[in-house]
Amino acid sequence: MVKKFSKAAAEASADSNLLSTVKESSSQIWLAGLGAFAKAQEEGSKVFEALVKEGGGLQKKIRSFADSQISDATNEVSGKITEATGKAAEAWGRLESVFEERVGRAVSSLGVPTKADIAKLTARVEALTQQVQKLNGAKAAAPKAAKAAPVAKAAAKPAAKKPAARKAAKKAA
Repeated sequence: MVKKFSKAAAEASADSNLLSTVKESSSQIWLAGLGAFAKAQEEGSKVFEALVKEGGGLQKKIRSFADSQISDATNEVSGKITEATGKAAEAWGRLESVFEERVGRAVSSLGVPTKADIAKLTARVEALTQQVQKLNGAKAAAPKAAKAAPVAKAAAKPAAKKPAARKAAKKAA
């Protein structure tokens, strides 16, 4: 029986050693965890600041890239708009010239005088007016020339007969 007690005492002693070793190990594990937590807390703010700084740099790069892409797209769209505007103006010019040509042909086929015709007629009327004024000025300067007055009256009378003949022709028609 002594053997049994000594064996039991040895087992109790071994259990006690084992228990103290487990207690010591768990205490060390607990202290290591607390140390890791403290270190993580201490280093965490430094890591956080480093991450914020790195994120700011990345944001600047991304913004710069986005701005350049937007600028490129804007320039490309502006070029396309300018090109389209030019093509539209060109097409409008062609349409306008075709329209003017067709209207001009229609007006000339109706016998309507053009702006150039009216300008020629205006110049001719002005020239004739000047000639009449010169002739009237010559008559006033020489009132004693009796032959000039009957010639003017004789020339005026056939001119007066022509409108009457036209009126008669209109009435007959």
